[in-house]
Amino acid sequence: MEKFKAKWEIQNNWQLIFPLFGLIALFYSSFKLANVFFESPNLLLALPISLIIFYALLKLTLWIFKRLEHKWIVTYKWEMIRIFIVFAITGSSSVFVGRPLIAWAGITKENLNPVLYWVLFVIIGLIFYQILLVTFGWLLGQFQFFWEFEKKMLRRFGLGKFVD
Repeated sequence: MEKFKAKWEIQNNWQLIFPLFGLIALFYSSFKLANVFFESPNLLLALPISLIIFYALLKLTLWIFKRLEHKWIVTYKWEMIRIFIVFAITGSSSVFVGRPLIAWAGITKENLNPVLYWVLFVIIGLIFYQILLVTFGWLLGQFQFFWEFEKKMLRRFGLGKFVD
């Protein structure tokens, strides 16, 4: 355990919640992917497949951490896990907010050209994504990182004059 704490620069035991939550979320995602790809209602078959997918996703995630370790400015390595959690929550939440909003406006794939519907859906999702990213970043103690990330993203969209 001490080797793990040293690798992720964990000073307090409460900080272990982020790697633990990350592993649980990664396994849940692996289990859901196993069910989607193999459509197996059998738990005995889904579990080993989930473990294989979990291992592959864990390797991919650790590789991504290595690549971003020097690009993202964070005080401790465990904060990168917290940042990934914020990205995951924000992505899911923007869909959960955008979909009902479009339905509330009466816009469906049936009454609008499907291409136009998806363009509108992505635009609305992006608007809420920006707001939720900073909000969840603040809630999980990474406001400064996500505020800088947000400003950079808005500059890329040509909206930098609104954040400078």
